[in-house]
Amino acid sequence: MPLTADTATAAPSKAQRAYDWIKSQIMTQAFSPGYRLVLASIAETLSMSVVPVREAIRRLEAEGFVTFERNVGARVSMVDGEQYRFSMETLAVLEGAATAQAAALITAADLAHARELNASMEASLQNFDPQTFTETNHEFHRVLACRCPNERLNDLVTVEWERLNHLRTSTFSFVPERARASVTEHHHILHLLETHAPADAVERAVRQHRTATLTSYLSSREVRGEAQHRTA
Repeated sequence: MPLTADTATAAPSKAQRAYDWIKSQIMTQAFSPGYRLVLASIAETLSMSVVPVREAIRRLEAEGFVTFERNVGARVSMVDGEQYRFSMETLAVLEGAATAQAAALITAADLAHARELNASMEASLQNFDPQTFTETNHEFHRVLACRCPNERLNDLVTVEWERLNHLRTSTFSFVPERARASVTEHHHILHLLETHAPADAVERAVRQHRTATLTSYLSSREVRGEAQHRTA
């Protein structure tokens, strides 16, 4: 049957539905790291064959959410400090570029919203909750980058944010002292945007901001590792 306007905008394919459902289970932690993904069971839950489920899992594997183990099958990827480092390094580059490209398109309302979010983070330092701080921080950076006209770049930034969320770790849980410095760096980034600083200055500031968070986290891991070694 030829495609019509109605059929072209039909419901998502079974593989897409399987992908969306499995990914939502991973992101909400219903499927925790190491959880075995049994194709037949998932297919039964979704009332479909294993073929679209297998296709969805292969796609999730390519995105880093799922790993295959010999003689075991598909599992939700384990939390990995090295993966966190890779994602943060990648996000530093991508988000810096996206924010720089968005700079000329950011509205006064966007900047006001970002300032409110940063003020909320600053106020929360008194009664610090790492998870809430991380979520607000995510929204702060989303507001500044979302005007980027390069849709492909936006998609890549979103993927890295989702990978970080999948790792289920808040950097600020391990380095709470980093939170205050992060707020200060946000003020600097906002100042650059409000004063229409060159795009390369904005990109550099965002990239250095992300890199500083990663450096703090890695240093904290080294300290914790040495302490555990001494008490072992």
